[in-house]
Amino acid sequence: MPTDVIMPQMGESIFEGTITKWLKKPGDKVQRDEPLFEISTDKVDAEIPAPASGVLQDIKAAEGTTVQVNTVVGVIAEGDGAGAAPAKSAPAKKEEPAKAQAAPPPSAPAPAAQEEDLGDDVRSSPLVRKMAREHGVDLNRVQGTGTGGRITKQDVQAFLDKGSAAVPAPTPVSASAPAPPRPAPATIPGDLVPLSQMRKIIAQRMIESRRTSAHVHCMFEVDLTRIVNLRNKQKNSFEQRHGARLTFMPFFVRAAIIALQQYPIVNASLEGDAIRYHKHVNAGIAVALDWGLIVPVLKNADELNFLGLQRGITDLGERSRSKKLMPADVEGSTFTITNPGQFGAVFGLPIINQPNSAIMGVGGITKQPMVVTDKDGTDSIAIRSVVHLTLGYDHRLIDGAVADQFMAVLKKTLETWSEDVG
Repeated sequence: MPTDVIMPQMGESIFEGTITKWLKKPGDKVQRDEPLFEISTDKVDAEIPAPASGVLQDIKAAEGTTVQVNTVVGVIAEGDGAGAAPAKSAPAKKEEPAKAQAAPPPSAPAPAAQEEDLGDDVRSSPLVRKMAREHGVDLNRVQGTGTGGRITKQDVQAFLDKGSAAVPAPTPVSASAPAPPRPAPATIPGDLVPLSQMRKIIAQRMIESRRTSAHVHCMFEVDLTRIVNLRNKQKNSFEQRHGARLTFMPFFVRAAIIALQQYPIVNASLEGDAIRYHKHVNAGIAVALDWGLIVPVLKNADELNFLGLQRGITDLGERSRSKKLMPADVEGSTFTITNPGQFGAVFGLPIINQPNSAIMGVGGITKQPMVVTDKDGTDSIAIRSVVHLTLGYDHRLIDGAVADQFMAVLKKTLETWSEDVG
């Protein structure tokens, strides 16, 4: 019997979703739990797996279509498709004129053509193929560890870590930032490209936040030398013991938690004419994606030790980039941290993530000459690792003195770090 492909219920508050891309076309073989199509909701973008193995017999909802949850969007037939009627491929052809309006012009490289260069036995998601193209990785040389030999993001990263890339990476359009820039969309000057669903939501919420909160910013310069030295000393043993990379983000999250516990108003929300003081710190960690920005939430971060923070942050980042987040993963934040410094920014002036009252921006870590004072009061100039932290806060709830005191606690915690990282 054929199996209906259903638009899933992604959360209690989600009632519809937009099909942004079909990863298979009618007549293609599919495996159960293999990514079948991508959707965008007002909460997350996600890959939806196939509910059964067989052949994609019919597509009932074209790319760009918004449908209600539990709507049948496709049909999977049993077997290898030998009994499927040739007419089943018709829906894909009917969609072609509509797709052509948003597709790159003929002179631009077509992603589909690049994907078809892979051998028939290479199985991976579009996200993995995109990552491979960006880093010049030949997927035919990567050993897949996923179900049925599927190549995962982790497989590509492991391949890169071994220095095994054999194909030169594409030249970036812009190299203004020290970190590898993201490739520009395949467009040419003069194109009119419609906003993606995620871009529409980001635009709407940023404007709403500016109109809602009385934004004020303060910036603190922090000597991060102690933490940089600690991380350099322990990052290899940390990864060997725990199977996770030691990054700087858990240091900033932990320091923010300590400061939030002393100044709970920074972790509060305004509800009408009242203030909601939250019991726990739910840390929103902004993640930059190739197609936008998302803020997954590390729930009850104040109850986690350092290792728990690192694992939680890594998990949220990986699931954000692989479109595995659920709506609950992006709800309930009480304080947000964003990291523009990873792309070379000295500091940023971030917009508050509603309904939070504050957001902290982490700038780039650079070596700078600083005046340091020893225990005898003698000043000298030394080379130190410095980071600039910016707090954007809602002046309706938080006064400047409180914001500065909060940041002073955070600064002291980082500069005198003594906590065991595990």
